[in-house]
Amino acid sequence: MKKRIVQFKNINKNYKDVVAVKNFNLEIYEGEFLTLLGPSGCGKTTSLRILAGFEKPSKGEVYLEEQQINEIPSYKRPINMVFQNYALFPHMNIFDNVAYGLRQKKISEEEVKTEVEKFLSLVRLEGYEKRNIWQLSGGQQQRVALARALINKPKILLLDEPLAALDKKLRKEMQIELQNLQKNLNITFVLVTHDQEEALSMSDRICVMNEGNIIQVGSPNDLYDLPINKFVANFIGKSNFIKCEIKSITEKFIEVNSNNKLLNLNKNSLNFSQNDKVIMSFRPEKLKINYESNLKNGLLLKAKVLNKIFLGEYTEYYLLSNEIGEFYFLNTNSREEDKKINPG
Repeated sequence: MKKRIVQFKNINKNYKDVVAVKNFNLEIYEGEFLTLLGPSGCGKTTSLRILAGFEKPSKGEVYLEEQQINEIPSYKRPINMVFQNYALFPHMNIFDNVAYGLRQKKISEEEVKTEVEKFLSLVRLEGYEKRNIWQLSGGQQQRVALARALINKPKILLLDEPLAALDKKLRKEMQIELQNLQKNLNITFVLVTHDQEEALSMSDRICVMNEGNIIQVGSPNDLYDLPINKFVANFIGKSNFIKCEIKSITEKFIEVNSNNKLLNLNKNSLNFSQNDKVIMSFRPEKLKINYESNLKNGLLLKAKVLNKIFLGEYTEYYLLSNEIGEFYFLNTNSREEDKKINPG
């Protein structure tokens, strides 16, 4: 059974007339990588700051290992944070930046040296001890910030959009590095980001937020394949939407009607009634080009290509169908005949 390390219980946070977080209830488990994901202004950073102790909730309680910590100041919590701008000390070299937390605890210099070398090795910065911060790349600065936070051996590491300033390739590399660090150290990581791909690639669980509310919590697979509503389906990845009506329901399948086209769908845990008006979502990569007019299973759509965007490993097509209107799909560039399809 997973051990709960953090509990947010009925948390609200108000700034005068603005409600930043509403009735926030969330449990975080020991050793997991949890991401708070949502658009700007959704309350994710406020929630992170409440856990860090930088903000106090207007209402509700925060528990760390079953102890209520509302009144415990941030410096007394076994929690460290990596900020978006890294917040490194520009007047200190790499060694002194990483050693800062240990020196505040009055640890011997011999032990400080041993620990700093250990954690610089962990983030692949051996031999950089005497360099200045301004001599490092963005990715190297991020590693210094990680080492400085992890050397204190916190029970929880908070990450406030730490990859936002990095280029795409370096961001990918750091995502893998963060994952490996988290698994090797078995520390609970809580990440805040608005980047869906980042959340999907790194997290054990994702908490999707919007307008101060938790919308859905689940594994990356669950959120992508079984979004709870249109917001989640549209925010995580890309989706097409079709208005439909429920025609019939059996134990395992739901038959839907869209513009007089019938389609059987797996029922899963969906709870609908006959004649309900619903919106069906389907991912653009689930479609494929069909060169034959007869199709035994699935939904066959005749469409006109409005635009296409070549993106290297795949092409994005924007199409118009009489049945469902405009939609798009992603096609891997593996078949030569597909590459000949152009707008019009």
